[in-house]
Amino acid sequence: MASYAYKGRARHQLVSGLLEGPTAEAVAGQLAQMGITPIEINEQVARPDVWLEFKKRYLQRSPELDDLILFSRQMYTLMRAGVPINQAMTGLIRSSRNIVLVDALREAQIDLESGRTISNAFSRHPHVFSSLFVNTVRVGENTGRLDEALQKISEYLELEKDTRARIKSALRYPTFVVIAMAIAIAIINIVVIPEFAKVFERANVALPLPTRVLIGTSNFFVAYWVWMLAGIVAAVLACRSWVKTVAGRLVWDRYKLRIPIIGDILYRATLGRFARSFSMTLSAGVPLIQALTVVSRAIDNEHIGGRIREMRTAIERGDSLTNSATQSEMFSPLVLQMLNVGEESGAIDELLSEVAGFYEREVDYDIRNLSQTIEPILIVFLAALVLVLALGVFLPMWDLATVKTGG
Repeated sequence: MASYAYKGRARHQLVSGLLEGPTAEAVAGQLAQMGITPIEINEQVARPDVWLEFKKRYLQRSPELDDLILFSRQMYTLMRAGVPINQAMTGLIRSSRNIVLVDALREAQIDLESGRTISNAFSRHPHVFSSLFVNTVRVGENTGRLDEALQKISEYLELEKDTRARIKSALRYPTFVVIAMAIAIAIINIVVIPEFAKVFERANVALPLPTRVLIGTSNFFVAYWVWMLAGIVAAVLACRSWVKTVAGRLVWDRYKLRIPIIGDILYRATLGRFARSFSMTLSAGVPLIQALTVVSRAIDNEHIGGRIREMRTAIERGDSLTNSATQSEMFSPLVLQMLNVGEESGAIDELLSEVAGFYEREVDYDIRNLSQTIEPILIVFLAALVLVLALGVFLPMWDLATVKTGG
C-alpha cells in the first residue's frame, strides 16, 4: 500500500502525519474514524527499489501451487472466522512471500475499495488466478458460500500438486540416468577415445570397423563440440519460444500424449484433472456450458482442451453430455457408462468425482511401476553402448597383442 502525508484538524488543532492506504479516499476514511477532518492528503512518492523491480521482472516467477494453496486455505479460514474481506486481504498481503502474488493482491484490494467484487478483482490477474479459480470464487460470491468455494479450490489444488509431484518423482531417476549417460558419452568421445587413437596410430595397424566409427565420431566431437553445444542451447530456446505460441502449444500438447510409456500416463492424468475440475465447478453451481469452457482452459493441455470445447459446441446444439463425450473419443466405455448414469440420475458432479478417482488410481499404479518399466530399457541401451565401446577399443588391442605374440 502507498503512504500518504496528511494535514487536518482535530479539536480545533492542526495535525499532520503519515498513513498507509490503498487510495487517498481510504486514508480520508481512516482519518474520519480517528476524529480528524482532512485538509490535504498527498501521496508520498517513494524512490524506486531497483533490486525489488529486478526481482519482480527477472527472478520471481508466477505463484506456484504451494502459494495458491496456502492463500486459498488462509482466505477460507479468515472467511469462516467472519473477518471482513478487506481486512483478510491486508493480512494475506503481509504474510505472502511471493512478490507477484503480493502485487496482485494489493491491486485486488484497491479494486475492492473501489467497489469491484473479489472475483472481478482476481480476473484482472490471469497470470496468477486461473479461470477455474475466478469462476469458482464468482459462484461462491453469488451463492453466499465464498468460504466453501475457497475450500473446494484448495482441495483441488492439493490434489493437482500431489499428482504432479508423483509424476516428477517417478521420472527423476530415469532423467538422472539419461543425463549421466550423455555426460559419459561426451567425456569418452572428447577425452578418452583420442588417447586410444594416438596409440593405434603409432602401432600402424589396420583398424576394425567399430574402432574406425568410434574414432570418426570422436574426431567430430572434438572438432565441433562448441558448435554442437551452441546448437543444442539454440534449439532448446527456439523450442521453448515456439511452444509458447498457440500453434506450437497445440502440437506439443498433442505430441507429448503419444510419448511411449509416459504419454499414456500423462493422458490419463489429464483426463483425471478434467473430471475433477468439471465435478468441482458443477458442484459449485456453475452452469454446464460455462463449466466446460472454464475446464477447457484449466487442464493445461490445448489438445484435450480443444476436444472439450467441441463437446461444449455439441451440447449447445442440443446433444447430451454422454453423446458428446462419446464423439470426443477421449474416454473408455466404463467412464462413458458412468457419465450416462450420472446424466440420467441428475448427479453428474458425483459421478464425475468417481471418474476422477478411477483415473487417479490408475495413474497412481502406473507411476509406482514407471521406474520398473523404464529400467530395462535403460539397461539395454547402456549394455549396447558398453558393447560398442568394448569392441571399438579392445579389438585393436587384441590385434596388437596377436602381432606381438606372433613376432
